[in-house]
Amino acid sequence: MLALWLLAALAQQQGQDSGADPLRAGVALDLEGRGAEARKYFARAIQSAKQPSAKLKAQRAMAISYAFEGDCRGAEKYDRAAYEFLIEAGDFSNAGEVADELGRICLEAGAVDNAYEWYRKGHDAGLMQENLPDARKDLWNFRWAHARARIAARRGKADEAAKYVAAAKSILAKATNPDQEVYFPYLAGYVAFYAGNYSAALAQLREASQSDPFIQYLIAQCYEKLGDVENARAWYGKAAGASVHSVPAAFARPFSARKLQQIH
Repeated sequence: MLALWLLAALAQQQGQDSGADPLRAGVALDLEGRGAEARKYFARAIQSAKQPSAKLKAQRAMAISYAFEGDCRGAEKYDRAAYEFLIEAGDFSNAGEVADELGRICLEAGAVDNAYEWYRKGHDAGLMQENLPDARKDLWNFRWAHARARIAARRGKADEAAKYVAAAKSILAKATNPDQEVYFPYLAGYVAFYAGNYSAALAQLREASQSDPFIQYLIAQCYEKLGDVENARAWYGKAAGASVHSVPAAFARPFSARKLQQIH
């Protein structure tokens, strides 16, 4: 953690210097767990942005900063602004991406109803893009089924979750989006985890991307639930070491760091 502390200190100093990039300072501070300080730099980045793309990037970074604290409402203020700008600009595909990002933040923060609404907005926006090829329609429909399965799992509705898992699988079977296949074991593992079937969840999650900090922290939780403390600590260690400023890391990194202090 010393290297990260030094990075945060250096980035904070650079953020105070004229002409420095406040986003870099904000990211480093967020990873250090200093969210309130980080958001001062993200606010500066939003205010000083000279191009819409730079402002959008800063707004999304601010939303992720709130995700590090599990704050759906805080994130919503900034991702909503980005979403509305993109809708107004007619960039429906990127508006859908932002809405889905916020949906995931809200879902993992426990605001399930908000998550449903934002995932729905994301799906609807994505399909509004003109001249959308069938493969892209399949992509948005797959993401919506994926989201609805996870939402149903969080609501404790196992039968409904299974229905949407099957829908997602059937869309993948069309082979129009082979790059999305890696997200299916994550989905199956997630649904099994929230159904309390930790062995099945672990088997699925071990087929998902092993470099994703969110997958790592789900795997760690499975091992912990199964009483395998050694493997739980190993996987929590991987997730706690995530050094990216992303929604998966926002939930995996702080949780896993706390777990490492708690389990022996």
